[in-house]
Amino acid sequence: MSKLPGNAGVSVLGDKSLEFYRDPVSFYRQRIEKHRSRLFQCRLLNRPTAFICSVQGMRELLCEKSNVFLKDPTDLMTNMYGDTIVTSNGEEACLLRLSLTSLFTGNCLESSSSYITSVCERCLKDLSLSGQPECVYSVFKRLGTELVLGLFLNVRAEEQPELFQEITQLCTQHWHGLISAPVNVKVPLWSSGFSTALDARDKLMDIIKDKLENDTQGFVGSLGSLPLPDSSCASQHLLLFISALIPKALASLLTSFTLALSGNEQEEARRRAKKDPDYLHRVLLEVQRLWPPFIGGRRIADQDSTLAGFHVPKDYGTIYISHAVHRDPEVFQQPDNFLPERWSGRNAGQEHFLCSFGSGPRSCIGSKLTSVFLKEACTYLLKHYDWCLDPPSQDLEYKWLPVSRPTNPPTMSFTRLDQTRSDERATVLTDDDMLVRDVRG
Repeated sequence: MSKLPGNAGVSVLGDKSLEFYRDPVSFYRQRIEKHRSRLFQCRLLNRPTAFICSVQGMRELLCEKSNVFLKDPTDLMTNMYGDTIVTSNGEEACLLRLSLTSLFTGNCLESSSSYITSVCERCLKDLSLSGQPECVYSVFKRLGTELVLGLFLNVRAEEQPELFQEITQLCTQHWHGLISAPVNVKVPLWSSGFSTALDARDKLMDIIKDKLENDTQGFVGSLGSLPLPDSSCASQHLLLFISALIPKALASLLTSFTLALSGNEQEEARRRAKKDPDYLHRVLLEVQRLWPPFIGGRRIADQDSTLAGFHVPKDYGTIYISHAVHRDPEVFQQPDNFLPERWSGRNAGQEHFLCSFGSGPRSCIGSKLTSVFLKEACTYLLKHYDWCLDPPSQDLEYKWLPVSRPTNPPTMSFTRLDQTRSDERATVLTDDDMLVRDVRG
């Protein structure tokens, strides 16, 4: 058993939270190089913290030793969402997962497919109409919002536009509570971001409770009939499921997908992904590996333990960095290269080494639904469009918090494939007409 490289620092003065949140990728890369180790320690949120940047360390943390490394009960998620499957531990978390799993699998998942298809068509069918470049992140965030509110709350944008817009705005305000200092301050003409987020949460809860009381259809009705621990549990989970967190994650991955397959040089990859669902699956795995929507997750050691051979004392924080885990050179050769074929070769069957949505018994309960979302949207794009960056030269440097995406949202031009074929046919007809005229002349 070895001591973690690095220094946990002294209370407050030794805290590295600001440096980490400013640029988490540079933060971990500098320390991996300095300590020559993919596990190291620093002080984060004023707690000695082990940083996990290897596949082995992540698997031990989230799978083999998930009963030792627990969710932090003081996490900001608890303030914003209450006690949910994301924030609970132990038997409570297991029971919640058992109760909720049926809503995200089997018949419930299959019954969602037609709505997902219809939303993808409505949100993506006009990408080429304006003739102007589209800010793809905004397009995909709108798509994700329509999917989430329609599936989880039975609020359809085309049927209830005013309610849809109100909930969307409240979800955005609520989201800002996760990225604001937890200071609840109200004075005349001004409120802190956290205070505004709490007000938005209360308004959302009123809408959700009304839905649970009066709507017996779909996800809302099914959730309301589950055997949950208390009367507030269903509404707190609905708040979590309609959160802006999910549309932002979908927008992040879809933006990265369109960037990865953008331009003439990726035309063959787009064609292959359109025809071969297995290849599309490998493309999406590689997108998730290189550009995970979330930087990672945090736990607290409930007792002395080890991770990848390093001693982690009781009460230490631990944080796995998905961006680093997915680039572990011991597992992923050429880790910084976009190589979908790795998932049919050396890394075939190793999807569980990804941790964009967690891993092990506490992984995201909606990961299968997210996969359906992504494949449906990507299939629609591949079937109907070619696309390229417009303008061709753009700054695509990513920011990684709170959800990853290029710092400057990219713009792309879309060309409908059926329009392309029509143009080609028109060109052929024109050439034929000219030939006929030449012969007659």
